[in-house]
Amino acid sequence: MNETGKGRVDWMVTLIPFVLIVTLAALLFIFPEQSNEVIGQVRFFFGDTVGLYYLVMGLGVLIVSAVMAFSKYGDIVLGEPFEKPRYSFFTWGCMMFTCGLAADILFYSFAEWVMYASNPHIAELGPVSEWAGVFPLFHWSFIPWAFYLVLAVAFGFMLHVRKRPRQRYSEACRPLIGKHADGFAGRVIDLFALFALLAGTATTFSVATPLMAGIIIKLFHIQVSRTAVTIIILLVTCAVYTYAVLHGFKGIGILAKTCIYLFFGLLLIVLVFGGQGRFILENGFQSFGKMVQNFIGLSTYTDPVRNNNFPQDWTIYYWAYWMVWCIAAPFFIGNISRGRTIRQVVCGGYLFGVGSTIISFIVLGNYSLGLQTSGSADFIALYEKSGDLYELILNIIDTMPCSTLILLLVIVTMITFYATSFDSIAYTAACYSYKNLGEDEMPHHAIELLWCILLIVLPVGLVFSESSMNNIQSVSIISAFPIGIIMILMIWSFFKDAKQYRSEGGKACQEKK
Repeated sequence: MNETGKGRVDWMVTLIPFVLIVTLAALLFIFPEQSNEVIGQVRFFFGDTVGLYYLVMGLGVLIVSAVMAFSKYGDIVLGEPFEKPRYSFFTWGCMMFTCGLAADILFYSFAEWVMYASNPHIAELGPVSEWAGVFPLFHWSFIPWAFYLVLAVAFGFMLHVRKRPRQRYSEACRPLIGKHADGFAGRVIDLFALFALLAGTATTFSVATPLMAGIIIKLFHIQVSRTAVTIIILLVTCAVYTYAVLHGFKGIGILAKTCIYLFFGLLLIVLVFGGQGRFILENGFQSFGKMVQNFIGLSTYTDPVRNNNFPQDWTIYYWAYWMVWCIAAPFFIGNISRGRTIRQVVCGGYLFGVGSTIISFIVLGNYSLGLQTSGSADFIALYEKSGDLYELILNIIDTMPCSTLILLLVIVTMITFYATSFDSIAYTAACYSYKNLGEDEMPHHAIELLWCILLIVLPVGLVFSESSMNNIQSVSIISAFPIGIIMILMIWSFFKDAKQYRSEGGKACQEKK
């Protein structure tokens, strides 16, 4: 691939999000209490008043993914009609899985069920041991990956079939908005997309890096604040993913496979040597069955009389969280999916992405739930007393055999997860900075470096302001609202363009194949 010069950079799209993010980070740092209060008020409007919007988007996108895979459009190859995939299924799956989840999957897998356990909604449904493990599977499986895969198909079609030179959200909307993609409407779409990209990055970094800091403090007995160590981790992780992104897709692929080996190695150790193997397998199997059996009810639960606020606190947050991540992850998945049919992208994405995610929550989540159920530990009481989820996870790991080894493996895996996710995000953001970028062209290293640095600015601001988990979640909920509207435009544009493509002769090519 050729590296492009800096002359084609769209500085308006590049610099406006930069200025906005730096300003927001500065306000969080200078006025932490006031900023968090304002964020909380705005979050209440989007998450509570218009929360149904996010739930409808989630269920709607899941249905769209099924239509894409199993309709006449499923046979369309993302590339030339007879082209073969550029990457093996394993390499493709590794890059797809790691780019879309970051280290959050480890953070939440260990103890997400504990956060649900004290909510009145769980008591309404049944015993904690039966239901607390269901919601992590629901919040991290089919609907979240539907957001990714539907847009990955739209981006892949735009890049590899239509071969459009502008790798942006606005370009994906061109079949519907026409020439307006080059005007004010297109700029607005791209600015919203980049701001959401940075907001999603901030949420991810801000949620899980304090756990990494806690592990380092515990391992090396460092006498400094968790905030200071978190900032150092952000900088180190930034250096790792910057190195990878500057080495292109080869570096990203190597890092992704390394991450997968570490990740499944950790799961295997916990499953085999943790002492909860039978409970992990049986309760995980049962939880998955309950999730599938009650999927429609879980997807449409709104708590209209606000008895427990469960969907407002969790389901709406998660759908918004995945929506803001839809700026980078689907673009990257679409980029690496050249040569695969739409059906292969959707079904393969569900198989590798959802499968790997569910395994993580079943193994790590049910380990601690097994100890809770047997009476060997009381993690619920510990969390209710301290409210510190990071300390809770460290306590969970302490109960494992060879806990020091597990701590080392967890932090190394989290760093590789972060690095693999954010090198793909930095690459996507760098592509956004160009007025046009050919399919085999790479962004200039200076532009990639700019975005690598920019990605940690807002997370640092959130860490310094000591934002609560609720306010960190709010950043995603607020940013996701306009992105949902843009996603609808993109999906509509894809079907319009794909229908035209088939009528132009694509159908004949696919049938010959």
